Order: sequence, then structure tokens, then C-alpha cells
Amino acid sequence: MGEKRSGPYFCGIDAAMDVIGGKWKSLIAWELETHGVRRFGELRRGLVGVSEKMLIQQLRELEEDGIVDREVYPEVPPRVEYRLTELGSALNAALAPLGVWGRERIDRIGAARVHGSLEPEEGATDS
Repeated sequence: MGEKRSGPYFCGIDAAMDVIGGKWKSLIAWELETHGVRRFGELRRGLVGVSEKMLIQQLRELEEDGIVDREVYPEVPPRVEYRLTELGSALNAALAPLGVWGRERIDRIGAARVHGSLEPEEGATDS
């Protein structure tokens, strides 16, 4: 895991990118926002293409930054659940306009969408 920055920052975007930098962090946050509490295997299946190692690393960093809460239940075998914190939900709300921009870009350039993606079904409304 890389060294976490804690400022100084040039601007708010710089500080935000410090938290969501990387391909998977924002997708993990959206997966948890969309589906609520998830176990590790459910997250992995929902994020097509992420390796186990990368998912573990990204979840740890999101937990360190207060975006994701990890709860371990004292069972055999242990059950671990992940959920967004209030801060994580606020981050998703801040990213929503970026998601709209991205969907418009997908349509504009005619890009393919990943099967099983986090995008709403055709005809569904965005929340």
C-alpha cells in the first residue's frame, strides 16, 4: 500500500483525488451505495475484473479514509461485511454529476459498456 498523503493540497479536487484515486475506489463506493451492505465475495462479483489483492487493498484504503466501514462477526468461518459510511454516501453524492458526464461521454463516443456494470437498466432513472 502506498504512502497516504495528508496535504498540503493545491485545491479541493486534489484532496478528493487523494481519497478516490485509482480505478476501483469510486466503483466500490457506487457498488455499496447501490446494493447496501456487501460481503467480500459479493463485492468481487459485482466489480467485474478486479483482482482479490486489489480489492483488499482498495477496501483497506477506503476504510482508513472513513469512506467504508468494515465489520467482522465472530463466527466460524468469520463473516466480514462492508458498508458505506455517511462520509462515503456524501462522496457518492459529490461524484454523481461526474457519473452523468461520463454516461454522456459513453453515448457521445459510442463506447461499449461492461456486462454486469453498475449502470442502471435501459429506461431506468438515475437516483
